[in-house]
Amino acid sequence: MKVLHVITGLGAGGAEQQLRLLLRHFPPGHDVVTLTNPGQVAEGLVRDGVRVTDLGMAGNRDGRALPRLARIVRGGRYDLVHTHLYRACLYGRVAARLAGVRAVVATEHSLGDAQIEGRPLTRGVRALYLAGERLGRATIAVSPAVAERLRGWGVAAHRVHTVPNGVDVARFAFDEAARARARKALGLPADAFVVGGVGRLVPGKRFDVLVTALRDLPADVRLLLVGTGPEEAALRRAAQQAHVLDRVVFAGERPHTAEGAHAVDLPALLSAMDALASPSADEAFGLAVVEALAAGLPVLYVACPAVDDLPADLTGGAVRIPCQAAPFAREIRELSTARQARDRPPSRAALQYDIARSAARHLEVYAAAMGAPNPQE
Repeated sequence: MKVLHVITGLGAGGAEQQLRLLLRHFPPGHDVVTLTNPGQVAEGLVRDGVRVTDLGMAGNRDGRALPRLARIVRGGRYDLVHTHLYRACLYGRVAARLAGVRAVVATEHSLGDAQIEGRPLTRGVRALYLAGERLGRATIAVSPAVAERLRGWGVAAHRVHTVPNGVDVARFAFDEAARARARKALGLPADAFVVGGVGRLVPGKRFDVLVTALRDLPADVRLLLVGTGPEEAALRRAAQQAHVLDRVVFAGERPHTAEGAHAVDLPALLSAMDALASPSADEAFGLAVVEALAAGLPVLYVACPAVDDLPADLTGGAVRIPCQAAPFAREIRELSTARQARDRPPSRAALQYDIARSAARHLEVYAAAMGAPNPQE
């Protein structure tokens, strides 16, 4: 089977990293087109031996992008097109149909209750989404919560397949040497208690709650934010106004796998942390939480379907709290006092999301999409 993946961009976001990880567990025959931003994940895919094409799309209304993408699909003689993220799902589904490919699968990575990929879920956004969805054969939901939202919108139940994101648990195992290396590179004291936040620096992630909580925590507590985004300047101002800017480290985007023995990638940064805090109240899956649990970290979170969908006896290490500074400050203070041992095995929750299992389930969806007729055609 020859498959083309179409994705909106290839920076260092969760969907982008997930695509690279899946491709490592798929058989040969998968190519990638990015509409925009061929960033560090694109570079990693090329190193992995994947053919990546940058469509060079100039904004949402670039009328030249659709025929260019259709020509790529037609010229590649692909059996199936798999789209990822909102813009790519719209353009990729239409291009696949124009090129004569009927087997189209989309993954819904970021559908929350009130937003999709950070944009408000207006009536127009929802209508356009549903119109595009009818051009495909199947939509993969990364959690039961997302699947339920899709069915609630009117997407036919037989077209919705729940396939949770996957994690390379071994890659995130705690590493004492990586911890020391990362702390030294970022200027973090060896004896500091480091609370991490991982994700795009956008308002919906609510990292401002952690900045406010830091004001009421002991001086040896540090906040390490991993990611970039339009909210960074506002977070810096908030930290300065709270007189904690010297205790906040902005690490920028970090790949899941960096080249070189001394690279400071995301697994190394998780080893450098003592806890992870996720104040976002609207998540489709909660990949950062699962990766932190794979690193053996205690986790404080507001919303994480990946954890909430599991039986209670598997969720040890993750504590759900309200999206307010006071509860975060209280829980972080207790964790900093307890000082967890450095030997940190992955939690049982993380072990439920093995990437090999996710990849195998994707291939089952592909096979079904190749063989099933579209009742709406």
